[in-house]
Amino acid sequence: MKKEKSMKKSLLGAKASRRLGNTVVYVMLVIMTIVWMFPFVGILLESFKTETKMQTPYLFPKEFGFDHYVRLFKETDFLLWFRNTAIMGIATAVLQTVFVLAMSYTLSRLRFKGRKGLMNFMLILGMFPGFLTMILIYKVFSDAGLTMQMAPLGLIIVYCASSGMGYYVSKGFFDTIPKSLDEAARVDGATRWQVFYKVIMPLSKPIIIYTILMGFMAPWGDFMMASYIVHENSAGMSVAVGMYEWLSRTNMNTHYTMFCAAGVIVAVPVTTVFLLLQKYYVEGVTGGAVKG
Repeated sequence: MKKEKSMKKSLLGAKASRRLGNTVVYVMLVIMTIVWMFPFVGILLESFKTETKMQTPYLFPKEFGFDHYVRLFKETDFLLWFRNTAIMGIATAVLQTVFVLAMSYTLSRLRFKGRKGLMNFMLILGMFPGFLTMILIYKVFSDAGLTMQMAPLGLIIVYCASSGMGYYVSKGFFDTIPKSLDEAARVDGATRWQVFYKVIMPLSKPIIIYTILMGFMAPWGDFMMASYIVHENSAGMSVAVGMYEWLSRTNMNTHYTMFCAAGVIVAVPVTTVFLLLQKYYVEGVTGGAVKG
């Protein structure tokens, strides 16, 4: 009897400690969510204010309105910037996916002389920040006419040219797929391309989605390289570069709430795509982290 009572007490104590631990974790998560969401909620509320000034003594609008959204499309080149960024995002997503998956499959499945040296070289090269080459890139693109108005095409080349070096996650995912599938397909007479396209790709949906997402999101958040190549030419601007112009000292009081409205619109496509494909994104990251 005493043993049973002591066991019941220990079980109750374990349940109580588990509940307490879960409660503490949930409270911390709620606090972190509030802190993380506050800037986004603030920008959303600012976009619906009828005032244009940045500093107002209240957070919630006294009067809700869509004035800044209307001004955004009527008085600025925001629609042009949005189109440029969308084109860059789609083109980069497609080209990067092709380059990254081809490089990853090659390094995962093929064995050739210099393979490890090539992987190490790309790994070391990827440690250097991209802005070290900005002056050279601008000089080459300027001579080729790929700056200012033609900056979107130049930026697509920049985003995709070295994308093959980002093979790490995709290669790790391909390493988890049994090589016996390749061998069986090759025995049946399939070429390397047929093995890649008809055998490996149908099994690699998560990593394909992950690569597409990474390629699509890159142009939306890039500012440094884009501003350097565009060089204040509105026709070739992306949304990040164009919106930054509204935050200067001369434009802050007249464009801040319109800047918030633009931020809300820019966040919609990226957030929507990410939420729809979140499941595959997580599977791609975790699958690619199993092997190196």
